[in-house]
This record gives sequence, C-alpha cells and structure tokens, in this order.
Amino acid sequence: MNYRKSLNLPESPFPMRGNLAKREPGWVAEWEEKKVYAAIRQASKGRPKFVLHDGPPYANGNIHIGHAVNKILKDIIVKSRNMAGFDAVYVPGWDCHGMPIEIQIEKKYGKNLPVAEVQAKARAYAHEQIDNQRREFKRLGVLGDWERPYLTMNYSNEADELRALSQIMQKGFVFRGLKPVNWCFDCGSALAEAEVEYADRSDPSIYVAFPFSDPGAVAAAFKLHEVHDGAIVIWTTTPWTIPANQALNVHPEFQYALVRLAAPRSTGPLLLLAKDRVETCLTEWGLEGEIIATAPGEALAGLTFHHPLHASHEGYRRVAPIYLGDYVTLDSGTGVVHSAPAYGVEDFISCKAHGMTDDAIINPVKGDGHYADSLPLFGGHSIWKANPLIVEALQNSGTLLKVETIRHSYMHCWRHKTPVIYRATSQWFAGMDRAPAEGGPTLREMALKGVEDTAFYPSWGKARLHAMIANRPDWTLSRQRQWGVPMAFFVHKETGELHPRTPELMEAVAKRIEEQGIEAWQSLDPAELLGDDAQHYEKNRDTLDVWFDSGTTHATVLGGRDGQVKGSHAEELTWPADLYLEGSDQHRGWFHSSLLTGCMLYGRPPYKALLTHGFVVDGQGRKMSKSVGNVVAPQKVSDTLGAEILRLWTAATDYSGELSISETILDRVVESYRRIRNTLKFLLGNVSDFDINTQAVPVDQMFEIDRYALAMTAAMQADIEAWYERYEFHPAVARLQVFCSEDLGAFYLDVLKDRLYTTAADSRARRSAQTALWHITNALLKLLAPILSFTAEEAWKYFRGDDETLTIFTETWHVYPELADAPALLQKWARLREIRAEAMRRIEEVRATGKVGSSLAAEIDIHAYGNDLELLRSLEDDLRFVLIVSRATVHAATEGELRIDVHPSEAQKCERCWHHRADVGSNTEHPTICGRCSDNLFGAGEAREHA
Repeated sequence: MNYRKSLNLPESPFPMRGNLAKREPGWVAEWEEKKVYAAIRQASKGRPKFVLHDGPPYANGNIHIGHAVNKILKDIIVKSRNMAGFDAVYVPGWDCHGMPIEIQIEKKYGKNLPVAEVQAKARAYAHEQIDNQRREFKRLGVLGDWERPYLTMNYSNEADELRALSQIMQKGFVFRGLKPVNWCFDCGSALAEAEVEYADRSDPSIYVAFPFSDPGAVAAAFKLHEVHDGAIVIWTTTPWTIPANQALNVHPEFQYALVRLAAPRSTGPLLLLAKDRVETCLTEWGLEGEIIATAPGEALAGLTFHHPLHASHEGYRRVAPIYLGDYVTLDSGTGVVHSAPAYGVEDFISCKAHGMTDDAIINPVKGDGHYADSLPLFGGHSIWKANPLIVEALQNSGTLLKVETIRHSYMHCWRHKTPVIYRATSQWFAGMDRAPAEGGPTLREMALKGVEDTAFYPSWGKARLHAMIANRPDWTLSRQRQWGVPMAFFVHKETGELHPRTPELMEAVAKRIEEQGIEAWQSLDPAELLGDDAQHYEKNRDTLDVWFDSGTTHATVLGGRDGQVKGSHAEELTWPADLYLEGSDQHRGWFHSSLLTGCMLYGRPPYKALLTHGFVVDGQGRKMSKSVGNVVAPQKVSDTLGAEILRLWTAATDYSGELSISETILDRVVESYRRIRNTLKFLLGNVSDFDINTQAVPVDQMFEIDRYALAMTAAMQADIEAWYERYEFHPAVARLQVFCSEDLGAFYLDVLKDRLYTTAADSRARRSAQTALWHITNALLKLLAPILSFTAEEAWKYFRGDDETLTIFTETWHVYPELADAPALLQKWARLREIRAEAMRRIEEVRATGKVGSSLAAEIDIHAYGNDLELLRSLEDDLRFVLIVSRATVHAATEGELRIDVHPSEAQKCERCWHHRADVGSNTEHPTICGRCSDNLFGAGEAREHA
C-alpha cells in the first residue's frame, strides 16, 4: 500500500509564487469591470459614515514614491474602516489650476498667448495628466470613485469656490491693501507661504554708514555738549534694498554707543551702533576707537540721518528717521536695522505704524525683478546685477565700511528654484487679526482654537501647526496669473472700491462659471451685469491663490455645513471630514489653508483629525534625487516586484518620521511577503475540502488546542483592529508577521500537521482542526486585506469560491464563535508554549550530538511540580503531539526548576506518520505502520482530545 496516498495532504490551486508584477494588473481590471467599489458602497449603505477627504495631488507629471505612500496609506485606512463596519467613502481629487501647468503651456507653446488660449490648453493638459496619474494610482491597488473624482477645475467646483470667496468677503475677512508679499520674478506673481522654500545662496554682506543730518540732536540724545560729523551704521545682505531705504530701527531697551575713531573716516570721527556690538564690529572693520557716550535706544527715537547715497545723486537727498522696533537683535550686525518698507514685512509694519502712507512708500522694483527706469543711478538694472553697482556707489560715496561675500539661507520659489523677495504690492488679503463683520473672535483666534480641538497623528503635529498659525502674516489671496479661479470683483476705476452689489454680482458670475468654466469671466462684458455702471468699473484681473482652491474643497466637494456652497459630492460625503492625511509639508500647505477657510466660512476646522506622514529617503537617509541616482519609482517597483510589495513596505514603515527605501530594504519586504503567502498557502490547502456550514465541529466539542487557536487569533485580531483604528500600521504588520511565523508556523500549524494529515478525512479530530483553520483563515485574510489587497482578494476567491462572493472588501472583520474559557486557555497555553520552547531547545542540543535526527526520533521525560505538573498532565498522552516527539512522560517532582530529559527512541519508525512506536507492526497485514495509523485507516480512529 502507498501510505503517502492515504495521507490528507493539503491541496489548493492558490499558487506558492505570487507573480505579482504580471498578475496584479488583472486584478485592477477585474475590480473595474465588476464595479467592486460600487459593490462596497452598496454593502456599506446605512452604516455610520467615515470620511477621509483626499488632499488633491497636483495634476502634473507621473506620480513619485511620495504620492504612492500617500495614496496607499489612505487606501489602507478607507478599507480598514469599511471592514470595521463604517461606510468609508473615498473620492479622489486633483488640484488643477496654477503656475506649474502654466509653465508647461509656456514651454510647449511659448509665452504671451491670449488668456483664452492659455486656459483652453491648460485645461486639456490637466485632463491628460489626471488620466495618467489615475492609471498609476489604480495600479497601486487603490479603490475609490475613480470615475467621478473631484477636480478643482470642474465647472461646479470653480463656481462654488467663487461662492466661498463671496461668503468670506461678506463675513469681513477680505481686504485690499499694499503689503510686502513673497514675490517670484519668474512666476510674476505673489507666492503663498507654502510655495517658498529655503536654499543657500551667496550675497554681498555690507556695513553701511548713514551720516548725521542733525548732529545737535545726536548730542542731545547722548547728553553731550556738542557733536559734529559722524554716522550710524547698519548691516545688510541685500544691498539692492538700500536705494529704497526710508527709516532705521533700533531696540528701545538696548544701549547704544558713540564711538570716537582713532582715525576719522570720510563720514567723520564718530560712529553710532549698539554698545554690545562695538568691539566685534571695530575688529571686523579693522578700526580702532573708544566709546565716549551711551544712551538707551528709546532716547534715539526721531533722530534723522542722511541716505548713504545722498552725496551721489540728488534723488537720494532724503533723511531716514529712527523708529523703535522690538524685532531688532544683537545676534549679528550693529544693532541698527535699515528699513525699506516696500521690501520687508517688519519694515512695512514699522513705517506704517509711524504714519507712512502707501503713496509715500518707495517701491522701485518691478514685477520682473528690474528697477524702474526712473530710479537714480540703477534704473533698468536687475536687482541681482545691481548689487555690485550699489556696493561700488557706496564705496565712492565714502559710506561703505566693509563688504564681503557670505553664503546664507535664503527664500526661493519652490517651482523655479530662483530667489524670492518681499515686495510691496497691492493685493487682496484674508486678515488674520481682523474682527469679523458680525463680531466674535478673529481668524487667528478661531484657527488656534481649531488646532486645539483637532486630534493629531502623530501628536507632535499639533505644536507645529499651532506655531505656524500663531506667527503667520495675513494670507495673500490674490495671484497675477491666468490659469486660476478669478477673484471676480468689479472695482471702481477711481476709488478702487468694490461695487456695492458685489455679492449679487459674484453669484451671477458663479452661475456663468457653472455652465462655462472660469473662461466665462474672461469673456464677460461688464455691461452685461452692470449696465450703465460699467463705464465706472473694471474687472479685477487677479486669480485666487491655488491654496485657496484646495483649501476650500471641504466646501466645494464635501458641501460645507450650511448648504450655501453645494459641494460636488455632498450626497456621499459629510462635513467635517473625519480625517485629512498628507505629508508633513502640508502643515504649512493644505492643512493650513483648509483650517483658515474652514474657520472663515464656518467657525471651525473642516476636519476632526490630521494624520501626517514623513518624506521618503533612501537607505542612507538621503533625499531622493535624480542627480544622486537614488530615486525609487513606484512604477518600476510595481513592474518588477509588484505593487503589493510597495503596499507592505508602506504599512510596515513608521510613517511618523522619514520612510527609508532601497533595493535592500525592498528585498527584505519581499521575504516578509513570502512568509505570509506561504502561511496562506498552507491554510487554504488544509481547508480545501471543508464546508463550514455542514462539517464544522461545535465549539464545545473542538479539541482544546483548536479552541486555544481561536482565542489566540481573536486576541491578535483585537490588537490589529485597535492599531487600524489608531492608524498605526507598522505595529499591525509586525504583529501579523509574528502571528504567521511564530503563532501559526512555528507552533499551531506545526503541531497540527500530524492530526490534519494522518487522521481520517472526516474524523472529528481533523474536522475540529479544520473548523479552527477556517476561522483563522477568514480572520487573517480580512485583516491582511487593507494592506495586501491583491493577495487577500486572490486568496479569498479560493477560500470562499468564485460564486459565493464578489470581493473580500464588502466583508467586515471576522466574528468568532463564543469561547467562555478564552482567558483561561490563553493563560494555560502561554505557559505550555514556554515549556515547549524549552523542550525544543533541549532536543536541538541532543540533535547536535548526532544521537537523534528529527524530533520524532526523540522521547522526553519532564520532571515538573505545582502548576506546571498540572498543566502537562492535563494533556494526557496528547502532550507528545504538542512537543512533536514520539513519547512524552510527565514525572512529579517535589520542587526545583522544570527538568527535561531527552532520549533517542529505540522503537521502530512508522512508515506513515514517522512516529517511533512500540506497536509498529501490530497489524500483521500492515507491518510497517503503527497502531494509531492502523486505527485511523481501518478502525474507529485514534483517541485524542486535546491536541
């Protein structure tokens, strides 16, 4: 007899090799063809809503590894919330307006195209990019409403964005004014805070003398009898701002000194600077001198000084007054700050506070970075090329004390990587500290409270966002672009005031945009809406900051809280969202703009919680860079290893910090995946002939170790569910891996093989094991599904049969049969597993000597007392199956440590079960098998109860 054929060996068509890269696209196509996402929605109907609002990626270029991490994390959350019993909707979105697309159109078709043509080409380009990125996101196994995403350029979204702006204006948050804003010469537009990054650059560092214009006043301030020639000294790394100087700032509480030089300079024998900086500065300038008098900064208020170029051109024959400023420091420089209000936020605030009007502010730098032709000495020059010319002019005027080149961190445009300046322009702002029209807290106060009311994952995000809100300036809403939602105002040609019917007119424009898109504003003749008033008004040409586009999607997509903005997906989504999830840069980006618009519109954040993930770096912690050659493209990983590996890597990595990826790291992920897949292969193979509806063993009749396995799996599931709920995926993955490799592979399944393979196919012994395995497989596949979506879906088909279920993603977490003694079982078997581990260690020691081969060739004597003795004896003869030995005898000991003695068995080996048994040959017709195998094959089956 071929005894191997008598064994119940596992059989399953579920392949050992995943062949992911080739097979995953088929699953993507099947999900699409069978409308799996719609099936999930139908199955979830009526459950409590869970809304993760998608932060829209920008519709430009292929997705990168950061995009992949972001979308995979969102997919894991949405799937796990659905399986936890929620109706978790996922509506993907795209950010479609703005500079990057305009740049692409300029590159392809040239500059200075008609606005209508730019908008048409930009809209078409955005659609192309969306189609491409959508394919790439689907390839990652992300399920969502891909056929009906939200696009900020959808006509309805554009119209609702204008309605949101109208509401914010009516609430009194929006104003127009001259203020220094971040300005990019290449963009030709103001930039948002989130569009500015910092990089090193080299600039001239100069110390400049402003000669006394009223020596008598200086003498009085320092309580001296008289003072003649001298100068106050400033330090700056932006020489190009000197032509626009209009004031000087000192700290009211610092002590300032008059220094008499050993050798007088062209500006005279005296220099004025902060007392604490005298020694350092004189050394740096190569000068010698002594302090002859000191005075507090507040005593210097109102003193005036000549412009350092006053002797070079009559256009600079003006004086700079001293204003007091708390922002002056002693960290560097001279303790005196030169103030050009057109090119510095603090300068602007200081000068305005001292009565300077907008018309009086000197602002010679044009939007392209060149000085106006009318500027004396430097007109027509680029400000960067003018730097050395200004230094030379100061040198010739005798007001330059020192110049050197320094390398320092400076603002750059995140798109063009070119320097950004502060530049005073007339813009539309959302005021952080303006009281709303109806009274109540300011925007800053509402936003700071909103931060406190929001849950943060990880928790450090709260302090970061709080600091950004506490310190941010007014929000510059306007941009000088073409491809963007218009700030559709009619402005009086002479007074600059808005038309008195502005809210009504904005709604009329919104209705046209709803039908024709933002292009309707470009083609609109003001007379169509204003009638005779049209001759007095002009259309505002500014567009909205693209961060306002995405920052108002909680209203334009979710629908807001008051129904005034309809919302493109308001029927399936709810406001506020349960969660926003983005990279850590979005504290100053989307999280930030959404918070501000939510507070302006509805008085609170549009989200209940914020989840932040870090950036992806290589295995050495370096940023991804094409020049370094360390870029890992998600498309390449999907095409070689499979998107499943990317999903497992994402989930297994602690996203709260940087996420490291490299070929070596991915190789380790592949190994982890194989172990999980092997476990699934074993489970599916051993339940392939089992029907839970007709062959299940009642819980009270199951073997003890099988009931323990159910309790163990239920405890594991509770842990995983809790981690999913807290969005902590890396401990969930670690726990699942331990469960597969140690709890199942190294223990339960290892013990179970003998019973599964050798007992009668339909025996209670085998069906009890299969009952447990069915529950374990059901639970494990569902717990893996949010992360290993392709694998879980594939295995689910084999587990449940193609005809029984469309997809695993309509399922909810597994519910176990009730186990009244679960706590006791967990406690008992935890100790038994400790004893088993010690026994296996002892067997390995004996094996190393060559006395035994496999563990089944060993016999064990265990000397125990107390609880251990009771535990071991409770398993009776089944203990040998737990320890996987041919004999296990328990002896009572009086006290002392547990002792395990291992001996080679002298009994003959059974050809069928490989146990060494004295009863091998007891059945003369089958002389090579043991008595238990004979009973299992030809009798009533062996007697087993526990394992």
